[in-house]
Amino acid sequence: MKRSTITLTIALLAVISAQGGYSQDRHALQEGFVYLDDAIPGIVIELKYTTDDNFVGQPIDGYERGHAILSEPAAAALAEVQARLEPYGLGLKVFDAYRPQRAVDHFVRWAADLDDQRTKLDFYPDVAKEDLFEEGYIAEQSGHSRGSTVDLTIVYRDEVGAVHELDMGSSYDFFGPISWPDSPAVTAQQRANRALLQNVMIAHGFNFYAQEWWHFTLEGEPYPDTYFDFPN
Repeated sequence: MKRSTITLTIALLAVISAQGGYSQDRHALQEGFVYLDDAIPGIVIELKYTTDDNFVGQPIDGYERGHAILSEPAAAALAEVQARLEPYGLGLKVFDAYRPQRAVDHFVRWAADLDDQRTKLDFYPDVAKEDLFEEGYIAEQSGHSRGSTVDLTIVYRDEVGAVHELDMGSSYDFFGPISWPDSPAVTAQQRANRALLQNVMIAHGFNFYAQEWWHFTLEGEPYPDTYFDFPN
């Protein structure tokens, strides 16, 4: 990505942020952050932590309005990824972006409650809940709270406009080796789909996480030591 393109895009996103976004239900954001659906036309947002469809089994603290938020530089880089995919009839679908620290604290409380096994079959069937910290699936701090980490996949639209995800071989937030980007347990096509996502994200300045095919963090993120806690 050209430096001039990044600079111009960040400048535009700063204007959007200062205006509070284009939509009427937007609240004023922390300086340096933007709403993804305002900043990136055509991006699909499905925030799992606003619903019961997540490993905790209920909406997560801090997800009050259900908007995907990222730092301006991360959003600018992600806009370049979306633009790169569009000529091929593809686009991005975001499962999570900025995550308030209070949401991470909710995860930690859930992980400590070993009696709550409601979601085990769907999200961590082969991992003991007491091992989720040790194996790196739950932590007391998350890169998401620094504002430049995003969980996402690639989608396409069929002839009637319905959105479909590319088959990545495991569901979002599935805790286990099959979710590792280089897992040999998935098919050749699923590996190719993961490689497409990884390559296009890396090409536009993101680093991947070795245990989750969906997880990417902007290289040179603007707030590497700050864990924010404003609601999304």
